[in-house]
Amino acid sequence: MNSILALVPPNKEGELVLKQALFFQQTLRMRLFVLNVLKSPSVFSPKSKVQKENELNEARENLVDFMKNFLHEELPNHLIPRVKMGDMVPTLIKESKVGGYEFIVVEKSESSYEGDLTKSDIDKIVSKSHCPILTVNKKQIKNIVVPINISQCTKKRLLWARLFAKSFGAKIQIVSVLNADIIETRSLALRNAEKIKQILVKCEIPCEVKILKASDQDHEQAVLDFIQHEKPDMVIIRTHEETTFTGRKIGKFVSEIINKSEIPVLSVGKYDRNPLENFS
Repeated sequence: MNSILALVPPNKEGELVLKQALFFQQTLRMRLFVLNVLKSPSVFSPKSKVQKENELNEARENLVDFMKNFLHEELPNHLIPRVKMGDMVPTLIKESKVGGYEFIVVEKSESSYEGDLTKSDIDKIVSKSHCPILTVNKKQIKNIVVPINISQCTKKRLLWARLFAKSFGAKIQIVSVLNADIIETRSLALRNAEKIKQILVKCEIPCEVKILKASDQDHEQAVLDFIQHEKPDMVIIRTHEETTFTGRKIGKFVSEIINKSEIPVLSVGKYDRNPLENFS
């Protein structure tokens, strides 16, 4: 059975993440693993193996109680609590590699609380994750925006867009940005976008193409302005990767879209497996 992982601290903010993760779980009919990550003990106050195990057991009991209180019932078999100890970012990256999840749900918020993720944390997770990362702060999914770039492969984004559109009964907007001096009707971006539209229409998914012009602004700002104006419910974006001395990181375009848009963003990486391989 396909699975989703959600990072859910057992607090008020965690309730919002759990609510949205359950929405995706119920719609997609997958198992949901609910994860809380405890901080590792300080090197100045180390703990024995027994102390760590006791702390993990207590945290798991607290997480189970938190989930029961939220649901007002016993936990069903498809909701599985998990507790790990370690640094948040490396733990999530490891889980993305070994867990076999379809995607991981994390919250993006400007509020600060115990167990929250910073903008830098989210960028690191997205760039190094072995599965898509879905950043959430909204529930209803009826309109999905898929920004495309003529230099990128769109296959995986289309598969994810098809999955979510079919599951939620949503329409898709294919968005591409052109520099102001390029003629839209002669552009490769328009031709590519129209090809993608035809693929989705054949799958009986409502779809439209939007070509944006960027004059004195960056392409990511043009997309953000479009999102602000059109108010879609979700963005599916391809992870641009840049190589640095410290390894892979996501580019400015993806980072800005993920952290500045006020809707869920699913970032799909180069090495993510296809979402429909084992989906039933």
